[in-house]
This record gives sequence, structure tokens and C-alpha cells, in this order.
Amino acid sequence: MTTLDFIALALFFFLWTTFSWVTSGKRFLQRTSLTRAMIEKRREWMTNALKRDLRMIDTQILAGLQNGTAFFASTSIFAIGGCFALLGATQQVEAVFKDLSFVTYAGRGAFELKVVGLTALFGYSFFKFGWSYRLFNYCTILFGGLPMTKDAEADMEAAQRRVERVVQMNIIAAGHFNAGLRALFLSIGYLGWFIGPTMFMASTVFIIVILIRRQFFSRARLAILD
Repeated sequence: MTTLDFIALALFFFLWTTFSWVTSGKRFLQRTSLTRAMIEKRREWMTNALKRDLRMIDTQILAGLQNGTAFFASTSIFAIGGCFALLGATQQVEAVFKDLSFVTYAGRGAFELKVVGLTALFGYSFFKFGWSYRLFNYCTILFGGLPMTKDAEADMEAAQRRVERVVQMNIIAAGHFNAGLRALFLSIGYLGWFIGPTMFMASTVFIIVILIRRQFFSRARLAILD
């Protein structure tokens, strides 16, 4: 582990934290992020659901959100298992890395430390996805407690308070899901560290640039904004 390795690792966490803070804020460079725009769409969805008694479509959407979260949680578990398998095959990997001229091999201890860091990334993702899955489950229960149309019209203020609870639970669940997804995306940049610290920094910046473009300059964002 050299000084450049620690600088690259610090840059990785700095960019990760900064990007998370920027996307959770209301505006960046006078632009609303895709994540923030979707928050308002979630509120519109729940408000519209209050106007109809037959809500099978809404429950199907909630089930789809849960299933997507469960898929990524399972993927994280498989990735963690792959990391442990990589630790068990350190000698074989060491023999391969020594023959690659473009790889800066810093020794077995450094390699194992990098694999442990990658495992921690996938572990973080799993806990985020697992908690998001549970919150989406709570959101479904709260959604089931929304009043029927006639009852909502009789006391619209109380109905709106119930809707807001569902919206807030949905937003929190989505926030944890997005955090787990960011960790998975950044793990691709983390793989550059196995080649060398310079590649680690370059791959991390590359991934962050892609994520910023998707959040603030993508066609998906334009499709959502009014």
C-alpha cells in the first residue's frame, strides 16, 4: 500500500459521499436531479390512487418495487460469496497478476485488503437493499389502509395525511434502494484498484461522471420533468 493507494481510496469515498449529497439535494447547477423529480411523481401516484376504489394496479406496482429490491439483495449476496471465493484462491490470482505487465501488484496482503474492501461494499449494498425491501413492505401495508373514495371525500384532510405517510415511507424505501444501487455502480470503479491506484482513480471518476449525467443531463430526466 503506497501513498497513492490511500489518496485513491480517499478520492473514492469523497466522490461517493459528495455525489450522494448532491443527488439528495433539491438542485445542482440549477437542475433538479432525476431522484428528486421522481419524489414528486410518487406523491402524484398516491394522490391519484386515493381517487379510485379498485387499486389492483397500484398493488402490482408496489409488488414490482419489492421484487426489484429483492433481486438486487440476492445479487449482493452472490457477490459477497464470490469475494470469499476470491480470498480462497489468492495463490492462483497472485500467479496471474505477476504475469500481467499492466497490473501494479503490491503483494498478497494488499490484494486481500482490496478484496475485503470489495466485500464490505457488497455487504453495505445488501443491508441497504434488505432494509429497502422491508420498508416497501411497510409501504404496502400503509397503502392498504388508505380509505375508500367516499370515505376520503367525507374527510379529505385525514385522507391526505394518510397519503402523505404512504408517500414518505415510499420515498425513504426508495432512498435506501438508491444508496444500495450507487454502491453497486461504484464497485465497478473499485475494481480498477486491482490494476493500480491510478486506474482506481480514473475508473471512479468515470463512474461518477456517468452517474451525474444520468441524474442531471439524461433523456430520462427530461421525460419526467414537466
